[in-house]
Amino acid sequence: MAKSKGATEGDVVTIKKYANRRLYDTERSCYITLDDLGAMVRDGRDFRVVDAKSGEDITHNVLTQIIMDTETRGETLLPVNFLRQLIGMYGDKMQSMVPQYLEASMASFRKNQQDVRAAFEGALGSNPLAELTRRNMEMFQQAAGAFMPGAGSKSKDAEIAALKAEIAELRAELGKK
Repeated sequence: MAKSKGATEGDVVTIKKYANRRLYDTERSCYITLDDLGAMVRDGRDFRVVDAKSGEDITHNVLTQIIMDTETRGETLLPVNFLRQLIGMYGDKMQSMVPQYLEASMASFRKNQQDVRAAFEGALGSNPLAELTRRNMEMFQQAAGAFMPGAGSKSKDAEIAALKAEIAELRAELGKK
């Protein structure tokens, strides 16, 4: 079966990796970078990376490289203890179950994340407590920022106290209804 220019298998884009480490997007007919592939993942685009010479599927290796590059730039997501535990699972009798478990856990996390976002968006759109909810969300984001490098100048204790005050205010408002 002949493939047309920019052909994909279903909605899966084929990316060719050449010996010179360049990546070629067959859908857009252009060279791309690992950062472009990272953006495709975040956009929900499905792709597979093949070695241009052998045709071998090297998607796993390239995705791992994207994670390594991102972690190296200081955008850490994977805690050291998690990495240690993951490495410890190699060769374990349960190793074959780990990929399915991690996929199911991540799918559950994503669903919960979407549910929380939908609940907050719903509260912000039509609830009379919308302003209070918005301020609470801002405080939550500031508190979350305290755990990231380069966080704001407020101390953690002050942010926690502010969050507790916001929660008490929300409870009081909800108690009135």
